[in-house]
Amino acid sequence: MLKDKFGRQIRDLRISVTDRCNLTCVYCKSADSRDYFPHGDLLTWDEFLRVARVLAGLGIRKVRVTGGEPLLRPGIIDFVARLGQIEGLDDIAITTNGYLLPEMAKSLVAAGSPRVTVSLDSLDPEKSAKITRAAASSERVLAGIDAAVAAGLAPVKVNVVLVRGFNDDELVELARLARRRDIVVRFIEFMPLDADCTWNRDLVVTAQEIFAAINTVFPLVEIPRRSLSETALSYRFADGQGEIGIIAPVSIPFCGQCSRIRLTADGKLRTCLFSLDEHDIRSLVRNGAQDSDLAQFLTRVVSQKEPGHRINEPDFVQPERTMVYIGG
Repeated sequence: MLKDKFGRQIRDLRISVTDRCNLTCVYCKSADSRDYFPHGDLLTWDEFLRVARVLAGLGIRKVRVTGGEPLLRPGIIDFVARLGQIEGLDDIAITTNGYLLPEMAKSLVAAGSPRVTVSLDSLDPEKSAKITRAAASSERVLAGIDAAVAAGLAPVKVNVVLVRGFNDDELVELARLARRRDIVVRFIEFMPLDADCTWNRDLVVTAQEIFAAINTVFPLVEIPRRSLSETALSYRFADGQGEIGIIAPVSIPFCGQCSRIRLTADGKLRTCLFSLDEHDIRSLVRNGAQDSDLAQFLTRVVSQKEPGHRINEPDFVQPERTMVYIGG
């Protein structure tokens, strides 16, 4: 099994299949849409599958497909289906901004019913347009959530990045969305990965604040962690359906139990979301490396995984890549 030098077992892989996106959310990507990788730099579907197969042989059990916006890349449905056929992988999920889900939810179910997580940061159309820099984005994403629920992509999770003074006034209404649609709404603390470098600690709405705001209106009951490496603190509503999650990398770091590595669209392995160093697997894949060579390389890289992200350290350095180029 893959383990790092701190004894953490690595079982989760994030695969970013594209850096392209049809939205330019302020906490994720610059408004400049021209700064994409050349298409030839992106791994092919077969190359992604080969690396995933080798990693499954080393103990990876869960894969989340991300982007950019993964549903934008032609061939994504077939890729998800083929990913689900890899021996050893028992959990396939996909993260999307939801914009294309109304047309693609049923196809995803047909590809093997992966779990789906949708990004939605505001229920207010004007505010949503300001966050995503796209008109009518909230209505479209809500339609995508409904399509996912109707198609049976369960559980449907909705990720909300909270920014103080911007959308934190919608906490209760977003919690109400979980109750109305019987879905999981997860609130994520704002992290220093924004392209415009506007992050500061004062903009972070902490886990304690999130819990208090919701619990005052809708009493919450904690759900025990299913595994130590889970990123979210989970709660159910005491009086009804739906679930709340709180992901708190800033105020309650969970690095000590981290089980994740990331493969970027251009073939770089990152051992932490905030890694300053990347490890090039594309050149190995394209220059005759055997699977045993890849396995040896991956094992060595994982052994070097950082102890933590260092957000709360005085010498913290924000990585050059923003979220859209790392994979959500």
